This record gives sequence, structure tokens and C-alpha cells, in this order.
Amino acid sequence: MRVLVVGGGYIGMYACRKLQRKLRRSGHELLLVSDENFMQYQPFLPEAASGNIEPRHVVVPLRSVLKRTTLLTGEVTRIDHRGGKADVRTLDGATREVPYDVLVYGLGSVSRVLPVPGLSQRAVGFKTISEAIHLRNQVLARLEAASEAEDHRHREAALTFVFVGGGYAGVEAMAELEDLARAALRSYPRLRPEDMRWVLVEATGSILPEIGENLAAYTVERLRRRGIDVRLNTRLESAEKGVIRLSDGDAFPADTLVWTAGVRPHPLAARSGLPVDEAGRVQADEFLRIR
Repeated sequence: MRVLVVGGGYIGMYACRKLQRKLRRSGHELLLVSDENFMQYQPFLPEAASGNIEPRHVVVPLRSVLKRTTLLTGEVTRIDHRGGKADVRTLDGATREVPYDVLVYGLGSVSRVLPVPGLSQRAVGFKTISEAIHLRNQVLARLEAASEAEDHRHREAALTFVFVGGGYAGVEAMAELEDLARAALRSYPRLRPEDMRWVLVEATGSILPEIGENLAAYTVERLRRRGIDVRLNTRLESAEKGVIRLSDGDAFPADTLVWTAGVRPHPLAARSGLPVDEAGRVQADEFLRIR
């Protein structure tokens, strides 16, 4: 019997860790398909972006912890559950058919991108370790550019950092990177903390909905006291040509735009005909069995 685990995140890795202890002794095969050969701890991405912890401390090499699991690095493009097979596109671009007897589906979510003009060309996401490190390098590079810029508009754009989405990812990422940039300014005698502009844009009337209204309001107050511009009930309307245009009518240049405005279910389940709800989430019973 072959058990196919789709997705090498938290669900996939820990499912394999538990299953491999039993299945190999019984002569069964455990196969994990993941688009990366590591699992990343998502809550640590802001600290990795700011440099407070090293990137290697955020990831777990799958081959090291799953020695009795076969790892296939690639992307599952389609699942034929009636036929008991999945199509996998491997790193070399080839597609292979993988038969299975039991399926464990653990792909999770992907970033939700809205049709905002200029968003796909200008914005950086914040769901992977590579995006976190890219963003850290981007912030430090903008400080370099601002230090050398003679043109006021170029200097203003380099020192403006916009985060769209007031959930955990957006708030923590901005707080960590603002702290990093503030510390880095000590090496730039031409720049002052008040030269920087950090903007948090949230479409609803509150940030961090998971923690309750009182703590959310306290967080907003602390961010504003630190000089961060928190825009509630505000949407990003355009990011074309490096100019941020908000629904409150404000417009300003910014070289850095970070998109953390929510996620949506991975589209593979709906694409493969698995039972999903109106939002695309896999429907399961009380034992987490797909209906």
C-alpha cells in the first residue's frame, strides 16, 4: 500500500513523522510530495526578516527528519482520486503519474491577490522564507539608496514602506523591519528616523482580529506612538508607476510595497474535483476525513 502525502508544510511533515514509524514496519510505502525540500515555521518569518534569528533556524530539512519517507520534490498539478493517482510536475519540468492507495491532503493556503492596478508588478508577499529575506535586503538597499539620493522625490520613495493587511503577518513583519531599519540608521549620518515613513493599510476598522478589540486598539496606539501611520478603513487602489494610491484620497511614492492581505485555499482541491465549500476549502468530517 502506498500513502501519498501532498504538501510538505506543518501538516505534511508531522503526518509523515507519525506514519513512518508504523507503515515501514508493515511493508507499506510513505511518499511525500512537496515543492520545497524543507518545512518552514511560518510564525518565525518576521524575526528572520529582521535578522533576529537566522534563516536556517526557520526551516527544517525534510530529508533529515523523514528518513523512512520517500520525498519527491515537485508540485502536484492534479489529483484523480477515483483512479487513485496524482500528476506531479518535478523540478526538471517533467510530469509523472504517481499512483496511491491513501491520500493525505495538506496543502493549506496561498496568498490572496486582488486585481489592484500595479499590485502584481510592485508588491512583495510574506509567506516564504525567501520572501522574508528578500524584504530584509530590500529595506536595507532602500536605506543605501536614500543616503545617496540627491533628488527629494527619490529619497522620499526610498524611505517609504507600505504594508497592506493588518493581520499577524503584516503587523509583525512591519514592526520587526521598522526596528531593523531604525537600528541600521546609526550607520547613515545623512538619515534620521523621522525621515522614514511606515504605513500600515487595513481595509477594516481594526487590526489583529484574533486578539480582540481592546488589545487591537492598544496595538494601534503603540504603533502610532512609534511614528507608524496606521490607516484603518482604507484600501489600496493602485500601485502603478511606484505611486501608492489609497481609498482615502492620499497618494505618495513608495519603493517598497508588502502585500499581506489574507490568504485563500490552495486551488488544487477544487481543480481536482475534491469536495470543497464556497470558499474553496476542503470539506471534511469530524475525523478530518475528506467527505
